[in-house]
Amino acid sequence: MSIQEQIKQIEEEIKNTPYNKATEHHIGRLKAKLARLREEAEKQSAKKGQAFAIKKDGDATVVLVGFPSVGKSSLLNALTGAKSEVGVYDFTTLKPVPGMLEHKGAKIQLIDLPGIVEGASKGRGRGKEIISAVRNSDLVVIISDPFNLHSIEVINRELYNGGIRLNQKPPEVYVKKRDRGGVKITSTTPLSLDEQTIIGVLKEYKIHNAEVLIREDVTLDRLIDGILRNRVYIPGLIVINKIDLYQPENIPDSAILVSAEKRINLDLLTEKIYEKLDFIRVYLKPPGGKVDFDEPLIIRKGMTVGDVCLKLHRDMYDNFRYAKVRGRSVKFDGQRVGIDHVLEDGDILTIYA
Repeated sequence: MSIQEQIKQIEEEIKNTPYNKATEHHIGRLKAKLARLREEAEKQSAKKGQAFAIKKDGDATVVLVGFPSVGKSSLLNALTGAKSEVGVYDFTTLKPVPGMLEHKGAKIQLIDLPGIVEGASKGRGRGKEIISAVRNSDLVVIISDPFNLHSIEVINRELYNGGIRLNQKPPEVYVKKRDRGGVKITSTTPLSLDEQTIIGVLKEYKIHNAEVLIREDVTLDRLIDGILRNRVYIPGLIVINKIDLYQPENIPDSAILVSAEKRINLDLLTEKIYEKLDFIRVYLKPPGGKVDFDEPLIIRKGMTVGDVCLKLHRDMYDNFRYAKVRGRSVKFDGQRVGIDHVLEDGDILTIYA
């Protein structure tokens, strides 16, 4: 039996098994096995080279994901001035098309991906290549039109099955393997899952001796994610295009309504993309020189002095001695900091290398 056949069989069994305390352990083992098989299938696809060649550019990369003919190309063209082909037929875009959006000093690379379809996580319609591109992005913009709102749920499901977790934080599950002694589980909060279920999931991954620390009341799915540690956690936005044609009811509360054709709410969408990327501005001051407040360096929230060095030049990182910072991230102006110091918006940075 092939991996895909095994996956389908387990999916059916999970679907047909009612979830309750009596079946929790069994479903836990099934879900763990399903995740393992999907991981094996993903590795096989990677060996076959199923990935688009996308050169990342700018301060962040944002991918536009949606069903065919929802207006991704039109939106890319309207936001960036790119020349992505627009057609009245499905699958006009056959390969990724990049464009550059500039906002508040940030250069944001937008990539129009080919239309995704149901079954993409299993390889249908170049789905593996699309999901691989999404995994390497900094923000996912799911695009629908008013006539295909169901596509939002389908896309979320396909991305989830591809190991992509939108608008989530990594689970606080930490597994340290040992040579002997069995499984020891420590939690800092009451757990809904019982110990037998947790141990059963670990055994599915051949983990028989380990120290497990859990800092949240995890679900089965998040427990598995925490054990695998191969998921990617990316922010996401939902955009409903073509609202000039029709405005449906029951749209998601967080959705941004736009029209690429009539340029409705494009400024709002641009601002939301900028906010979701968690940009901060850092001003560079050369040793003995002056600060250039007209051209800040755009980095992501949580980045360090070392990240700035790498962004500027690898030699600056390799030859780093120390840095001085003025701003909110330090206790006093001119404080001397190391390469791991986390910067904040508006900091003034001087690097000594």
